[in-house]
Amino acid sequence: MPDPASAPIPASAAVARPSLAERAAACPRDASFALAVAYDGAPFAGFARQPGQLTVQGELERALEVLLRREAPVTCAGRTDAGVHARGQVVSFDADAAELAGRTARSLQRSLNALVDDRIAVTRVAAAPRGFSARFDAVEREYRYLLFDGPFRPVLFADRAWAVGKPLDVGAMAEAAAHLVGEHDFKSFCLAASAVGKPTTRLVREVAVERAEVAGEPVVVVRVTGNAFLHSMVRTMVGTLVAVGLGRRAPGWAAEVLAARERAAAGETAPACGLVFWRVAYEGAVGRLLGGGDAWERAPWPVPGAAAPAAAEGEGGRR
Repeated sequence: MPDPASAPIPASAAVARPSLAERAAACPRDASFALAVAYDGAPFAGFARQPGQLTVQGELERALEVLLRREAPVTCAGRTDAGVHARGQVVSFDADAAELAGRTARSLQRSLNALVDDRIAVTRVAAAPRGFSARFDAVEREYRYLLFDGPFRPVLFADRAWAVGKPLDVGAMAEAAAHLVGEHDFKSFCLAASAVGKPTTRLVREVAVERAEVAGEPVVVVRVTGNAFLHSMVRTMVGTLVAVGLGRRAPGWAAEVLAARERAAAGETAPACGLVFWRVAYEGAVGRLLGGGDAWERAPWPVPGAAAPAAAEGEGGRR
């Protein structure tokens, strides 16, 4: 008989996520806000706040504390490890409309950018439905990883790509990547300690491997899109695909790694430097405002004494 302790924990066993209505009822402030944030991950000890360390969360909360004159905890769409970059991280926080009276989305963006570390940029600001969570309300996340397989080190973006030193078989990598698409138990692809007693099933919608050009240099881009990711999951997927691309493993090995549900079965963890948290998608107005363009500058802004923006139909439910 199979060992019950080794059986996969289904995603349905995860702690139920609170609905937007439940979060709004528990929200201590009368408004919620979303920030789109980009950062160079090299100097930071990751996103999450750590005592005595330079972190992205620490910088954002310090800036908000200066502006709001109180502590202002933030929630992110996905915590990145030390050295991982972000182009489209999303962060949420709560505030009373009166605390931001006289400000606009643009002026808040400028103030935050003046206060945070120069390696962080707040690119967009949006008023969100009360109780909005950058984490719980995200419907899709996308990561991209850059690989350089040329004969020399790409000096212009050496801290943005993994130089593997040998040519990669992109076709074989794409074939292996196809095994990773769908809803699977990705226990083999996460940090072993982080998987203990937790569900490790995730839905991966796309794993694309293609050649592109960055700063005039040819690179291989691995693009991974899904609903959520485990600790080090994307980097371990990339490390596994690189083993296939270098000819060390056959493409079908990726399916064997999935089935093993053991971290030791997978490839190495790719270096943090090549990974970029590219994009987060949301339903409703927040998704449209953070998705691109300059509409966020003209969007409605909370007014003291007025009702907070309501969620659009289908927005903010349980996920």
